Amino acid sequence: MQGQCPCHQAGRDRGERWKAARRIRLPGTARFLPLLAPVHLLLLSIIVLPSFYVVWLSLNISSFGQAPSFVGMQNYWRVLLDPAFHRALLNTVVLVVVAVHLELAAGLCMALLFASGLPFRRVLLVAVLAPYAVSEVTAVVMWRFLFDPDAGPVTLALSALGLPGLDWSFAPTDALILVGLLTIWLHLPFTFVIIYAARLAIPTELYEAARIDGATKLQAFRRVTLPLLGPAMLIALLFRYIFAFRLFSEAWLLTQGGPARSTEVVAIYLYQEAFTFNAFGPAAATAWIMVLTSMLLAAGYVLLLRRGGLVHAH
Repeated sequence: MQGQCPCHQAGRDRGERWKAARRIRLPGTARFLPLLAPVHLLLLSIIVLPSFYVVWLSLNISSFGQAPSFVGMQNYWRVLLDPAFHRALLNTVVLVVVAVHLELAAGLCMALLFASGLPFRRVLLVAVLAPYAVSEVTAVVMWRFLFDPDAGPVTLALSALGLPGLDWSFAPTDALILVGLLTIWLHLPFTFVIIYAARLAIPTELYEAARIDGATKLQAFRRVTLPLLGPAMLIALLFRYIFAFRLFSEAWLLTQGGPARSTEVVAIYLYQEAFTFNAFGPAAATAWIMVLTSMLLAAGYVLLLRRGGLVHAH
């Protein structure tokens, strides 16, 4: 057509080329769908379907999932009003708050120490990361031997120094202290690696500029290091809060919730309800309470990270 505008013709040509390219790409994309299908089926079978089953189980009273009787939210109210759950939740909160924050402080100090040019840094780095390669069962066996109330090496060393040992087999407070120390020892490498990587990513020019401006080491830490490590520390706290809230192996293998259920955490309470008292409905309700609590914690930290990101963006 002779009177057609050149820009319209160019636009139509681009549209035709895009359609042709789309026709070429679609068969290629379709070839990858069978390769992706097993992954989606795996996620569906091990995460989505069991989650829906646990929701259904939490709304029923049943024996090992058999002969269910629908009770609605009754299992949730039973768990939330149970004094044993209150004690388990309190123990969990105390362990999470104290252990995670002590672990964060220790990880921060170690990261700053390693970043300052510590001698034999490679050898010490292997020693610091070693606990993360130890299984929880092996770690509990080691610590049970080390802190044995009668003949443990740590107990004997404390006694020689005139210090009291941890009578964790009878005293609930001592048992919770030992569980907290054990979980800090096991997971400190995780927190340390995150903070140490963030510390190494801080440009040295910022410290040189702070030194030229007359800032002391403490002022450089407060004004340069701490703000730039903030997002990494929040991420470490987020994951450690979630992991610590579902703490099970350390407490169960060490005390099995005793004496008299005084050292139970929420995960042990769930296990006891399901496999000791055959109350699968309340156990499933406890599981979803844990999931919702973890999601609320995660949402709060994600909000803090987003706000921090917006602040740094401006």
